[in-house]
Amino acid sequence: MRVVFMGTPAFAADILVELAQQHEVVAVYTRPDAVRGRGAKREASPVKAVAEKLGLEVYAPQSLRDEQEQQTLKSLAPDVICVAAYGMILPKSVLDIPPYGCLNVHASLLPRWRGAAPIERAILAGDAQAGVCIMRMEEGLDTGAYCVRRATDIADKSAKELFDELANLGARALLTGLSLVEQNGAEWVEQDESQATYADKLGKCELFPSVSDTAEVFVRKVCASSDAHPSRCVLAERTVSLMSAAVVSDGPSRELCAGIASGEVRFVAKRLFLGVADGAVEVFALKPDGKKEMDARSFAAGIQGIKRGGYTWRAFND
Repeated sequence: MRVVFMGTPAFAADILVELAQQHEVVAVYTRPDAVRGRGAKREASPVKAVAEKLGLEVYAPQSLRDEQEQQTLKSLAPDVICVAAYGMILPKSVLDIPPYGCLNVHASLLPRWRGAAPIERAILAGDAQAGVCIMRMEEGLDTGAYCVRRATDIADKSAKELFDELANLGARALLTGLSLVEQNGAEWVEQDESQATYADKLGKCELFPSVSDTAEVFVRKVCASSDAHPSRCVLAERTVSLMSAAVVSDGPSRELCAGIASGEVRFVAKRLFLGVADGAVEVFALKPDGKKEMDARSFAAGIQGIKRGGYTWRAFND
């Protein structure tokens, strides 16, 4: 099939690689170059970088509501438009261009978590599973019927791990969906509106843990974090981003944390524990501001005189 692909982040770039191996990708649409991370340098999106390596033509319009942009897209004569985390609304005039419609790889088990941050919201809510759906796009926000649905257990996976896994699942699901659509064999499942939830964008400080958090909430914030939305706190008077942590639940670990107070830092048996509202969490990896990521033992070794009950931690107010 002649495919126009639309996407922006690494999640979409991984899907594009698989798609280009199986179909004729006649063009790739992505968001314009932007400042990404620190500094004022403008960088290409991950999708643009991959598309250029694959030798694919790239378009980066500011909007798809412009009539000339729509004519350009129409001239590409796509059989189908495939979308994955593009970050731009497609007007009806664009949705109507391809004869096989527009298919979206949405990273949730629709109708749960429509919107911008489905993976992070699934983690924060304590969902047992996350997944992807191949959805037929319409004018509403992620309201279309889907023809392929794939799920995976969240367990203790980080957002990055889930993004990578769901990108792989999404790529395979998209190829299946395209085959079904081309053969007119897709069975479309309408979403149950009564079950719909919305995955709003993460707030700037939303993943910063607090001493009033339960252990489960604390760990979910860490698991849902990323470079764009770090889980930051002040630990032993040093501002750090927490990279990996777990709820203290087993017997031996609980013994090491006996009597730990909320806000207390305890380094014992070469392990780092933080007291929270209902017990303790163990921190495995963290990144002090201005330094590289390190394990808990290395962090503690850099704090002179650390000892049982000697330091505290608190929320970081950015």
